[in-house]
Amino acid sequence: MAEPHDLTALEQAAAIARGELSSVELVEHQLTRVDALGDTVGAFVTVTPELAREAARAADAVPVDERGPLHGVPTAVKDLTLTAGVRTTFGSAAFADFVPPVDADVVRFMKAAGLVSLGKTTTSELGCSLYSEGLVAPPARNPWHLAYTAGGSSGGAAAAVAAGLVPVAQGSDGGGSLRIPASFCGLVGYKPSRGLVSGGPLGFGAFGLPSSGPIGRTVADVAALLDVLAEPVPGEPYLPPAAPAGGYLAAAREAAPGRLRVGRFTTPMLADEPVHPECVAAVDRAAALLTAAGHEVIEVPAPLGPAAWPLFETVWYVLALSPVPPEQESELLPLTRYLRSRGAAVGAGALMVTLGELQAQVRLGVRRTAGCDLLLCPTLAAPQAPVGWFAAADPAEDFDRQRRFSPFCAIFNVTGDPSVSLPIGRTADGMPVGVLLTGRYGEDARLLATAAQLEHASGGWDDHPAIWRAVDSANVNTTSGVGESSA
Repeated sequence: MAEPHDLTALEQAAAIARGELSSVELVEHQLTRVDALGDTVGAFVTVTPELAREAARAADAVPVDERGPLHGVPTAVKDLTLTAGVRTTFGSAAFADFVPPVDADVVRFMKAAGLVSLGKTTTSELGCSLYSEGLVAPPARNPWHLAYTAGGSSGGAAAAVAAGLVPVAQGSDGGGSLRIPASFCGLVGYKPSRGLVSGGPLGFGAFGLPSSGPIGRTVADVAALLDVLAEPVPGEPYLPPAAPAGGYLAAAREAAPGRLRVGRFTTPMLADEPVHPECVAAVDRAAALLTAAGHEVIEVPAPLGPAAWPLFETVWYVLALSPVPPEQESELLPLTRYLRSRGAAVGAGALMVTLGELQAQVRLGVRRTAGCDLLLCPTLAAPQAPVGWFAAADPAEDFDRQRRFSPFCAIFNVTGDPSVSLPIGRTADGMPVGVLLTGRYGEDARLLATAAQLEHASGGWDDHPAIWRAVDSANVNTTSGVGESSA
């Protein structure tokens, strides 16, 4: 019989609502797994068991008719995201003891929805890289094969979900930071439209590149968490798109986007880099499933090309200039120091010119694909990368390896369009391979409906690595068999 961690986030909430599980029991079950596997997969920087138990008791006390779709469900918050009273290191030894006095808006919304955080997930230092290997926690490893990275900067979130430590988690994506780990770990990683999810209460919007978003095992779970995160907040720098009637979960459950025109391409956009045949094969499979579902799939040119890289590169250097106490600069990783040194050399005038040129490139790219409802391409140029492979090089080469490995995702941070990595493919040895599906700005509901349609056509994506069964979790006493041993 299924154990509690086998259930999706929505199934866990439904079991709580029916009285088959309590949030307290579920949190204890998941904490057992975190204790056993958290360091093995490098999922957490900080675990907060007592806070989680207190929140679970509060969740169980809420009347059933006042609970939302994810009430009482265990989750986790990325270590880049401010969490009041909980150590938040931003993935850096320079902030190893920092405890914020306030919650990020998304954390506040998750608490209000009755979600229970088990702690802070591993991230790259200041969110600067596509792998999560720092000095404040073990490296985030892919639960499908521990020799490989879980990615970044939301690598710990992906490792936690793929290993069954939590069913769904919050992350953020400034250049692929949710979609890259999702592709590595066989998950659904969603970057919302610009402005849909608040970045407050601190920060200036970071030129519109980053956004908080969900990562999970199923499209419905991801859509349900997006409903929680996408709460309008006054004063945000970008106007949020209108929410769909019934919310994003309803769109995912209906899985009926209508007949769409999908533009397919496999040409890398930020690097002149060969794309691995298994990544192309995943796109081919997705295209075949979309065609079988009644959509028109056409070949299109890539919206942008490698000429856009120096512009994005300059902006990324500047974004690395997060405030760091001068006496702590020496504790930063070599890559972070390299990026910050390059960013410090960019003058205000040069930055303004770069932003203008980048926007001009975006306008041209959008016009090239204006007849398409969705775009389909690989998530990455190669399926997997070993732990340590990027950082083994000097910082300049490390950064260039990242560019060549991930030449697709970041463009859609620049455009602000919603974009999702879906676990369509597998390598010859069974490792996950993602594809990127990107919608028009503000059409998140249509994108999620199409993703759910692909999920159904694929027979479901809620697959588990061998490590999933590596823990004899404490059984939970229920009346439905939930929590009973599957041995």
